[in-house]
Parts: sequence; C-alpha cells; structure tokens
Amino acid sequence: MIVNTPQSSCAFAMRRADITPPVGIYHRMWGAAVHDRAEGIHRPLLVTAMVFRPLDAAAASDSQQVLVALDHCLFGAVEMTSLLDSISVAAGLPADCVSVVFSHTHAAGLMSLDRVALPGGELITAYLHRLDQTVAQLVAEASHSVEPAVITYGLGHCGLAAHRDLWDETRQHWACGFNPTGPADDTLLVARVTGADDRVLATLVNYACHPTTLAWQNRLISPDFPGALRETVEQHTGAPCVFLQGASGDLGPREGFVGDVRAADQNGRQLAFAALSVLTALPPPKTRFVYQGPVVSGATLGTWAHETLPQESLELCTVWRRERLQIPLPYREDLPKVEQVEQEREQLAAQEATARAAGDENAARDARALVERKTRLLSRLRALPQGPEFPYDICVWRVGHAVWLCVQGEPYHEMQQALRRRFPDVSLVICGLAGGWGPSYLPTRDTYGQGIYQESVAVLPAGSLERVIEAAAQCIERSLA
Repeated sequence: MIVNTPQSSCAFAMRRADITPPVGIYHRMWGAAVHDRAEGIHRPLLVTAMVFRPLDAAAASDSQQVLVALDHCLFGAVEMTSLLDSISVAAGLPADCVSVVFSHTHAAGLMSLDRVALPGGELITAYLHRLDQTVAQLVAEASHSVEPAVITYGLGHCGLAAHRDLWDETRQHWACGFNPTGPADDTLLVARVTGADDRVLATLVNYACHPTTLAWQNRLISPDFPGALRETVEQHTGAPCVFLQGASGDLGPREGFVGDVRAADQNGRQLAFAALSVLTALPPPKTRFVYQGPVVSGATLGTWAHETLPQESLELCTVWRRERLQIPLPYREDLPKVEQVEQEREQLAAQEATARAAGDENAARDARALVERKTRLLSRLRALPQGPEFPYDICVWRVGHAVWLCVQGEPYHEMQQALRRRFPDVSLVICGLAGGWGPSYLPTRDTYGQGIYQESVAVLPAGSLERVIEAAAQCIERSLA
C-alpha cells in the first residue's frame, strides 16, 4: 500500500518588496467612508514575484510562468497595462507569461488614476510609477535566480470564510454580509516550496475569502487578514508566506466590516493556524508513504515509512504544460449606458448637496455613497473592451501533479468546488482577480434576478460563470493528457 502526496518539480525563484503607499494618499475604498486620505499604517503592503520554469534548461523562454502577488484590492485596465509593460521591458518577457493576482485587501486604498483630482490623489501617479519599477525589478531578479525546487501540496479546512449573500427579512432586501446559513467553501490549499537542500523557500496559502475585515471606519493602510496570516506562518517556518486569493465572489470573513485592526489580525491568525496544521503534516519532499508490513507486539502493528520516490514518479513531477486562452463572453443585454449613469450620478450629487445644505448628515452620507457607486460603475463601463463580447482570460499551467489556474474577476466559490469535484486527484491552485477586476463578479446562474449586489454590478449575463468553469475544465484536461 502506498500513499502519494501531490508534488511538483521545477525551477523556482521568489523576490519580495514592501510597497506600502505613503500616509496621506487617497484611501477611500468604501462608499460609506467619510475620509479620503489614509491617516496611518496598520501593516505593510507587500508584493511577491514568483518565477516558475521547467527544469529543462533548454526550454523556450515563453514556457515559463511569472506570478506576481500584489497587496492591493484591484487595478483598472490602464494601471494593469502600465505594470505589465514595465515587467516585459525589464525582464525581457512577453506579457503573456505574466499573471498578476491581487490579495484583494479593501484597506490598501483605491490606486486608480481617475482619482488623482481627489484629496490624496496627487500622490497616486508617483506611487504607481514606483510600484511598476519595483515589480519589474523583482521579476527581472527572480528570472535570473531560479533554482531547482519541489512544491509539495496539502489540503485542509478553515472556517474563516462565510457566505455573504444575506436576505434581510425585516427590511425585505439583500445585504452583502455574513449569512450564517449560506454555503461556503472552507477548502484551504497549502504548498511548501523547498530547495535542493530541503530548505523551505516559501509557503503558499490559497484560500477564498474577501479581505473585508476592515471597512469604512478604518483609516489605516492595511493588507487586512493576509498580513497577520503571513507574519504568523513566517514565525514558524522562517520563510516567506504568500497569500493567493481564491474564487471568493460570495465569500467573506464571518467577522468583517469593522474598523478595529485587531479583528483583521485575529482573522489572519485563524487562517495561519489552519495553514500551519496542513504544513506540519506534509511529508518530506520527493517521498511517498509506504506500508512496511506487520510487527508483532501486544497487537500486530502495521508500520509505514517515508521512501524516496522511484525514478518514474520523479519524472512525472517534472511534467510541464502551459496554456493561455481567451473565451468571448457576451455582455449582458441590460448593461447600462454611460450617458444614463452620468445622469443618475448628477442627480445623486444634487441630492447630496441638498442634504448638506439642510444639515442632514445621514442623508448626505448615504447620497455620497451612492454617488461613489455610480462613479465606480462609470469607470468599469468606460474600461470595458469595445464590441459585443468581453475577452475573458484564462491561464493554466501544469507542474507535475498540480495545476495552477488564474482567472479574471471575482468568480463565486462554485468555480473551485466544481473543478475540484471534477479533478479530485489533482492539486488545483485557483487564483481569482488575475489581471484586475475585468468583468467584475461572476455569480452562479441562479443568483441572477434576485437583486443581490454582486449580480447588480456584474457586466456578464447569467450562465457566464458556468461557461468559464467548463472552459477551465477543458484546459485542465488538456494539461493532464
């Protein structure tokens, strides 16, 4: 009897930097916030550049995969293009080889060039320029520093994430908040990266949960719960820990939407301890657990031992396949027009001004939040690719027994559940928000028509998530062939 643990053998390198914005930069991520500028720092924001490459030194340069994990909520198309262009020039890599994923912290500030005229916005352009340079340099350094590595994968569970489509029975409307009876995927995937001498190079934590512990009351720059997650894991491993956001469109922390940073740290430690439990149980790299036979004692005992993988199994760990494709998804037919949204925004701005003049601060605050909602909708609409369809990007790369998947927007957690049901024997690392927000949310088909927030801001129609899941599944099948 043999128990095998999923593993990948590849060339790997990682570089990390602090990318914390300056205090005073534009920070208003929440419509309900009454402040504009960041007033302090809770924990630093980080960027991690990882390079994955086949062990075959003669492999073509475009066969490698760069994964940049960024402590921000999201970037728009303009900001993302600038970042990718900087990476391509500095590292000499085609942009097609690079996937940028976001932790999705809502406490980092909204780093968008359409905010430069607002208080604190005058700091955004210079900050993004420095960020582009920093990330490009990290990728270039990592590309020239790869070493043989083994990635060992383990699955666990964590109860941090909860369903966040809540029906408010009293007020008869949907709220985006903790739903104690709703379904939630608690699956936690942990990957340990070890070097040739078995030293731990990194720990990767892939989990689906919105970093929305800190909300409109918070005025500090923060990575939210990924900050304490990383700190706690790193204290135990002595190696960098990277958080990779999963398919979390309908998942958020049980305790969230608060201003107390201690709650974010508590959430991060909860996830960290669950990850450490998985990490502690992982076997040594390049081994399998093999039954050794009985030993007669007070009882007849069955003994097991870790044995080095045979050559055939070691070769399977090195299999490398990579595919990137775009699938055309039609826009929803009821997508609002820019002109219509502009008129609605003007009306709400007038309501805010009237409320302020009357001294009604509550009404003014609500109107200001609705103005912000329309402003963000305008930004999304103006950034959408022209034509009747959205070119939805999927990147899949297989390394040994694992398949990594990067997808755009915020898919509901059904994506990762469906794919893991379909491929139960494959370690799937599933990253949402690859390349920014793009098409925004991808809710399940039956979510549409209920008035839920995520469906109301989605730019793609019902059935889009299901189409993406099927396309991703076909990519995974090709990678496993």
